[in-house]
Amino acid sequence: MKPIRDRRWNLAMPDGDQVQRLAADSSLNPLLCGLLIARGIDSPGAASRFLWPSLSEIHDPFLLKDMDKAVTRLSQALLDGERVCVYGDYDVDGVTSVAALIDFLTTIGCDCFYHIPNRFEDGYGLHASGIIEAADRGARVIITVDCGITSCEEADHCSSLGVDLIITDHHMPGSRIPTACAVINPLRNDCPFPFKSLAGVGVVFNLLIALRKRLREKGFFETREEPNLREYLDLVALGTVADIVPLIDENRIFVHHGLRELTSTSRAGISALKAVAGIAGQVDSGAVGFRLAPRINAAGRLDDAALGVELLLTGDARRAAEIAAALNASNEDRQQLEKSILEDVLLRIANDSSLHNRKTIVLASESWHSGVIGIVASRVVELYHRPTILISLQEGNGKGSGRSIPGFHLHNALQDCAEKLLRFGGHKYAAGLVINEEALADFADHFDDVADGLLTPDDLLPELRIDAVLEPEEVSLETAEQIATLEPFGMGNPRPIFVMRGVNPVRTTILKERHLKVRFHVKGHYFDAIGFNMAGRSPLADTLDLAFTLSINTWNGLRTAQVRIKDMK
Repeated sequence: MKPIRDRRWNLAMPDGDQVQRLAADSSLNPLLCGLLIARGIDSPGAASRFLWPSLSEIHDPFLLKDMDKAVTRLSQALLDGERVCVYGDYDVDGVTSVAALIDFLTTIGCDCFYHIPNRFEDGYGLHASGIIEAADRGARVIITVDCGITSCEEADHCSSLGVDLIITDHHMPGSRIPTACAVINPLRNDCPFPFKSLAGVGVVFNLLIALRKRLREKGFFETREEPNLREYLDLVALGTVADIVPLIDENRIFVHHGLRELTSTSRAGISALKAVAGIAGQVDSGAVGFRLAPRINAAGRLDDAALGVELLLTGDARRAAEIAAALNASNEDRQQLEKSILEDVLLRIANDSSLHNRKTIVLASESWHSGVIGIVASRVVELYHRPTILISLQEGNGKGSGRSIPGFHLHNALQDCAEKLLRFGGHKYAAGLVINEEALADFADHFDDVADGLLTPDDLLPELRIDAVLEPEEVSLETAEQIATLEPFGMGNPRPIFVMRGVNPVRTTILKERHLKVRFHVKGHYFDAIGFNMAGRSPLADTLDLAFTLSINTWNGLRTAQVRIKDMK
């Protein structure tokens, strides 16, 4: 099996009359109008809400099922001096969820502490050992963040100990909702909340809004300062971008304002993290996804995620710098592990002829670190465009992490294979599982059968959605600035991709043995383009069509338009 290089180009041009109407009604640039229409935004009002998201547009948090029960119980715990345990997860979404809730509860005077399970000793989710530990520390209420929706037995265990459980989660529910004081999850079938794609930290932020409102109604803030929830949006943006949920609707509002908070943050931990990541000036979603989030994630992947929580909560600049340096070192270790595992995986794929007739990739090894196989699975999907599950084996059991492609709902596929698994959970595009090693071969066959019934040959060829044709004179800083108004980019709002016809490569340079730099000429215009990790894709034709993105590059205070190559035909 060889990595896929061919892509299906899908040029989805909006109706010209519709573009002109929106441009006339909104006074927006026609190119920008076409990009908005391609995203389903076809009126001046919708365009305004998308381009300038307002916090006033967020939904009523009490529309979330059981929100009223949750804030009633937390209010009682606060007023009665009961101890509360915040029980989180070890990824960035979980860490930011814990930090936001602990920060808020501490600020309003709640007696609280947090617990994050160890990835390697405990695994994902709510566990009896963690519940017992929380109860032993005096917790009368346990509130989960980013986990718990399938923890039915653990919920019953809480009840047996006399501990009230509040679940906040955003993962797919199972066939039964746990019995708890409150279970808040927008994906519940009986939940009327209009937006279903919140990250875990987004669910937590809705809880903070609701709890503050309830306490305000009770007159709680008449004698103390009321928390400013805008100051928590840096954490919400971190977790939301890192969890790769769609940046639309409420997520877009949170991230739009949260990136501003990250840029001007007063948190010692985030300032220290930005310093080790080399981030100065404005923070965008790319900086969060590729530079900040991986460093926070590194703690939970290789060691103890609680270090990430401490970083986000500390007010001590010196301690923040120490933790940020440690996380940066862990991230470098993670990158080396990831590289070695990826090399092993690619070698296995190249030498395993049985994979050539499969629509999925399922591989396992005793030598793979369970903390980084999810990242490697993502890279394999990028290269081969097949649903991929990598499994780390240890003492007869395997911990797996999977990533998927459009057209294949990974969580639903695992549901079809549930009898082969000990435990699983996740989303459409990402999921985790635990499996007995003896069941591995049967699982791989069953998983591929599910994919074979759902995926067509076209599904296995990645699609490159082209937003518009761009003329050479439009490659400018002004155009890049227009495009930038669509940020933040991410899942659900990808950076626009353009095509330019009939360009001529006149000079090719390889940078750092990995990146491709090409100087193009077309219709009397010259421009440079960069193809990251495309050193092996030097143009072979004298004339070609170029697919690319256009962004703003800032270097030594100079802002220029940067062309990034996506594909060439």
